[in-house]
Amino acid sequence: QVQLVESGGGLVQPGGSLRLSCAASGSIFSITVMGWYRQAPGKQRELVATITRGGSTDYADSVKGRFTISRDNAKNTVYLQMNSLKPEDTAVYYCNVKNVKNAVTSSYWGQGTQVTVSS
Repeated sequence: QVQLVESGGGLVQPGGSLRLSCAASGSIFSITVMGWYRQAPGKQRELVATITRGGSTDYADSVKGRFTISRDNAKNTVYLQMNSLKPEDTAVYYCNVKNVKNAVTSSYWGQGTQVTVSS
């Protein structure tokens, strides 16, 4: 099993910034893709950003140019720097990692951290 611990959520005014962190621990063999997803009230969970072990990134169109995903492979940690936040960014943000063991990929989710953008 892999455990994920998220931190960094909170309340911020529009235009502000937050940095989310997610640290993985436990039975880690090879973490390939790490990512962030979010779920707003009444909506489905959606992709925010992903990053491969080699550093290739992918972003939702709604956050391109405002959010930056990064990772520290030595610490098994992924970060999400969120700038120019908008009220529509309000959601619970979830960390996700893909752990590969013996060619089998398992997906793990964090517990979620609330991000609220409001004046």
